[in-house]
Amino acid sequence: GYRDESTMKVIRHESLGIYIYAKPKNQTELKYNQSLAERAEAIRCRRFEAIVNERYDFFDKEKMKGDFLAYFKKLADKKNSKWQHVYMHFRTFTQGKCTFGEINVDLCNRFREYLLTAPQGLH
Repeated sequence: GYRDESTMKVIRHESLGIYIYAKPKNQTELKYNQSLAERAEAIRCRRFEAIVNERYDFFDKEKMKGDFLAYFKKLADKKNSKWQHVYMHFRTFTQGKCTFGEINVDLCNRFREYLLTAPQGLH
């Protein structure tokens, strides 16, 4: 089992939404089943690696490619209006694109400078 990050519930099975022929009638259907089985195995291997990395605190490079702005937006929606304003400024500062891998001290310092000079909207 693994923990779903959005609901924090333990899940034992994950559906991939991949369907194969139960009884392939010809060579084409057989090749189709083999191709999808290989893809499903590749997905299973990647998912298993992510679970092991999370469990043993290994660095997961795939998570660094995730959208930081989407994460920040979800977090800001749970907080007060100050968070919303900071999110809007950060989205403007990054021109709507920012991954977790791009977050570093230099970006934070440049964002700080931006906030000191940025026009204040409502506050």
